[in-house]
Amino acid sequence: MNTTKHLWSGAIAAMVSRTFVAPLERLKLEYVVRGEQKNLFELIKTIAASHGLRGFWRGNLVNILRTAPFKAVNFYAYDTYRKQLLKFSGNEETTNFERFIAGAAAGITATVLCLPLDTIRTKMVATGGEALGGVISTFCHMIQTEGFFSLYKGLVPSIISMAPSGAVFYGVYDILKSAYLHSPEGRKRTQNMSQHGQELNAFDQLELGPFRTLLYGAVAGACAEAATYPFEVVRRQLQLQVRAAKLGALATCVKIVEQGGIPALYAGLIPSLLQARNTKTLIYFS
Repeated sequence: MNTTKHLWSGAIAAMVSRTFVAPLERLKLEYVVRGEQKNLFELIKTIAASHGLRGFWRGNLVNILRTAPFKAVNFYAYDTYRKQLLKFSGNEETTNFERFIAGAAAGITATVLCLPLDTIRTKMVATGGEALGGVISTFCHMIQTEGFFSLYKGLVPSIISMAPSGAVFYGVYDILKSAYLHSPEGRKRTQNMSQHGQELNAFDQLELGPFRTLLYGAVAGACAEAATYPFEVVRRQLQLQVRAAKLGALATCVKIVEQGGIPALYAGLIPSLLQARNTKTLIYFS
């Protein structure tokens, strides 16, 4: 697959998946950014009552503007790094270690390039964010009041989290995929595909088949999200800080624990896991 197709496939998959899971993203941000204490079902009722059904998709356009380039870069970077590592090692097949390295490097690359949009998104959904207006006005406000580098708040925890997140996701997915393809059933399926490839429909042409593609994507997404979720909470809190009360990543983490205990680092984990499961699955399925 050439570069353009990689970028477009990643971007389109991100737009579809993010629109689909937008309600879960909204619920997660209510817990992480606004410090919501209600249980999940009560929060759903509150949002529905105050904003209606559209309230669950509030800010989805900004989210797409943020995630589409991120996923496109991540897709292309992972494949590029994986191929380079394969060429460097001289192996016929990528090892698990090389998959982890490629996934981590891809996550870091995409994070560095796309973090400003994520920071703007966080500012817009935080308390008082409505007064900032749209994407452009929020961007201008941050530049004027806090300087250009305010767009990179939370860069350190972002990199720390995206490296293992990408590594865990791609690593787990490829391990599951490799294990299946080397099983008797997988070998039989591969052989059948090579013999009757042109006669199969789009779903049957998937190496793993539709069910395993969905299942493995869901498992890999959940593993990656759970492993790095505390970094997500710390990053969001860093992005909300103003210059006068700015704390480092470690100090912010300590403050979160002091105020809410260890569970505070996992605020909104349930909707986030549901979101990650569906997002990763849809991206691989797109």
